[in-house]
Amino acid sequence: MTLDGVRELAGAIRREVAKAVIGQEGTVDHLLVALLAGGHVLLEGPPGTAKTFLAQSFATAVGLDFGRIQFTPDLMPGDILGSNLFNFQTSQFTLTRGPIFHEMVLADEINRTPPKTQAALLEAMQERRVTLDGTVHPLSPRFMVVATQNPIENQGVYPLPEAQLDRFLFKLLVDYPSAQEEAAIVARYGAGGGARHPVELGVMAVADDAALGAAQESLRMVTLAAPLVDYIVALVRATREGGDLLAGASPRAAVLLAGAARARAALDGRDYVIPDDVKALATAVLRHRMVLSPAAEIEGRQAEGIVADLVERVPAPR
Repeated sequence: MTLDGVRELAGAIRREVAKAVIGQEGTVDHLLVALLAGGHVLLEGPPGTAKTFLAQSFATAVGLDFGRIQFTPDLMPGDILGSNLFNFQTSQFTLTRGPIFHEMVLADEINRTPPKTQAALLEAMQERRVTLDGTVHPLSPRFMVVATQNPIENQGVYPLPEAQLDRFLFKLLVDYPSAQEEAAIVARYGAGGGARHPVELGVMAVADDAALGAAQESLRMVTLAAPLVDYIVALVRATREGGDLLAGASPRAAVLLAGAARARAALDGRDYVIPDDVKALATAVLRHRMVLSPAAEIEGRQAEGIVADLVERVPAPR
């Protein structure tokens, strides 16, 4: 697939998602980048901001097999991965696949389940495979996790461990819609008792596995020049310096940021990365990988502000 073809495909996906979801264009763009770069996304926002509905609509538009896992305190790893059950008729164990075997998995309210169950996603997110009773089961090459969490509630939640957070390419903050968007939402859905399934709203699949695979392969045509590599490394290493942070971003963050910048360039129809690609994605890639110092927390500093300062301070190539 040519880069012009990637841009056209992305435009078609955006139009399909817009049939169901009003607003959230920036979030959709980040989901497209994550899909092309093979990354996972953490959506954080208050209840009722269409996080789940957005994931359903996006999966429908890109033609991915969609599965939802409702994370609860009593959820067990086997409920996610599946298990081998003994068949008394054949005297053999038969694999019962869990919802992790879908192509796009919505991990709804992921922070409501204990870390033991959260850890069931680690191998799948990093290696796109699941190991059950010593047997490795590969997942789809298009496997993608979209997780949601509510930032408001503190009771009955388990903060995601750093190893889990580091598996997510992006952490996106889903805010309330504008007044105009909210009026459009009420006008469209206010008489029907709430949102319906995206298919009922006319959302159609405009891609298939072959098209998505070709689009991902097209990233090989996007050049990441040496000065851009140095810029990404300098930006990530800057998160490990200074007194505002106890811990900075890992080398994985630099690798993922480079891949995401390539994907953003491809979505724009370019075969080269520019500094603006890196700058536009830096906050979403880095905000969840930094641990603020107690002094920074007391001062009320936020990860987003620290990333913005770093982007301003680290010189970009011209």
